[in-house]
Amino acid sequence: MAVRRLIARVPLDGLESAFHAIRQRHEIRETYADAVVSEALAAGGASGELAHVVGPRADRTDLDLVTIDPEGSRDLDQALAVSAEGSGWLVHYAIADVGAHVVPGGALDRDTWERVETVYCPDKRVGLHPPQLSEGFASLLPGQRTKAALWTIRVGADGALGEASVERAWVRSRRQYSYDELRESPPADAVALVAAMRALGDARRAYVRAAGGVTLPKPSQEVVSDGDELALEFRAATGIEDDNAQISLLTGEAAARIMLAAGVGVLRTMPPASEEDVARLRRQGLALGIDWPAGASYGDALDRLDPQAPRTAAFLNHATRLFRGAAWEPFDVPSLPVPEHTTHGALARPYAHVTAPLRRLVDRYGTEVCLAHCAGREVPAWVHEALPRLGAAMTAGVRTGSAVDRECVDAVEAAVLAPHVGETFEGVGIDDRTVQLTEPAVIARCTGQITVGADQRVRLVSADAAPGPVFEVA
Repeated sequence: MAVRRLIARVPLDGLESAFHAIRQRHEIRETYADAVVSEALAAGGASGELAHVVGPRADRTDLDLVTIDPEGSRDLDQALAVSAEGSGWLVHYAIADVGAHVVPGGALDRDTWERVETVYCPDKRVGLHPPQLSEGFASLLPGQRTKAALWTIRVGADGALGEASVERAWVRSRRQYSYDELRESPPADAVALVAAMRALGDARRAYVRAAGGVTLPKPSQEVVSDGDELALEFRAATGIEDDNAQISLLTGEAAARIMLAAGVGVLRTMPPASEEDVARLRRQGLALGIDWPAGASYGDALDRLDPQAPRTAAFLNHATRLFRGAAWEPFDVPSLPVPEHTTHGALARPYAHVTAPLRRLVDRYGTEVCLAHCAGREVPAWVHEALPRLGAAMTAGVRTGSAVDRECVDAVEAAVLAPHVGETFEGVGIDDRTVQLTEPAVIARCTGQITVGADQRVRLVSADAAPGPVFEVA
């Protein structure tokens, strides 16, 4: 029986109407009211600070900061500099100072509360803020003098968070790198940075692991663009991407520590995995042939995984059950108490979102708390007023964005697979109803007798966008 190895691309122009319909169905507004744009432009054109911004702004344009993002990105939230300091590291992490450009209670502020986060679709991104702000004056574009919330963080040789503070500053990014540019053979001017980030990343991963935290290296299904064509891929943050992510996680840990000291803020929490869940996962892993000796932790089992083995995908699918119940938990003592559980289970410590304010509403508020506390000032009243409704707003907004993303992937799956109904594909059994195809990158509902963790041959029965492609065991 012939097996189809389909590495297919589909034209973007054949799917744009489907993506537009998905956004309409979820009430994603693709344009910005004139009052919103006007207010954003006025903020960008201001020669000084808006009235709600309190305190001085340092000039730190001397720092050798760079950005590292996917190719072609314009909404640049973070710029960094990492250097060895004694046996540890010194990190300067500049985050776009969105709070300096959004007037509390104004048209732009109200609009961001309705949008909550940037929505990404294969044909366009619909930003949390107008592009004049998020891709222009507030973005950490190379060569541009930009307002930032500048974090200064010291990290010990063992990866432990040391002193950390944040201040308002002017910064200037020297260069914009892409992940692809740094992944294989970085340019000469980035070699030292990449090496420092790798050493710091390794130390942080080991530190989190020792504290009982874990990283789930499960590849996500993504639509990728290649000019005017789209394709499907399974991608996981590895190498320089994960090293970069470790700096963001480090900053989130620092922010949570500052918020808890201030008695006000919003934490990103997740319950730790229960002993019963871990024991169940261990039994499932052993049944799949995963090397998980008695007494070894889940993190130890991850270290032993063979990423190429079919059983790995099935094991990681089971492991996602350990990572449920994440929430945004605002607190404002004494009126809004600190949550009973303050830690993020995957990190084994308190954590907060502060590093992506151009794309996520909650980061602006967390950053303002940290800026005020580090400067010895009261947290602004507009932050106190917003906190009680912030968690629910984030949950609803992210749920909508996730639904849009899933439906866009479904539409691309249908377009890729539609000409191949009746053909046979290779994959691996994920659970008793699902197979992950080798090519294209599709997670397929499947009927018939599936052997979890084993190679499978499946036949495509139908390829509709809703309810999604259906396969049967061949």
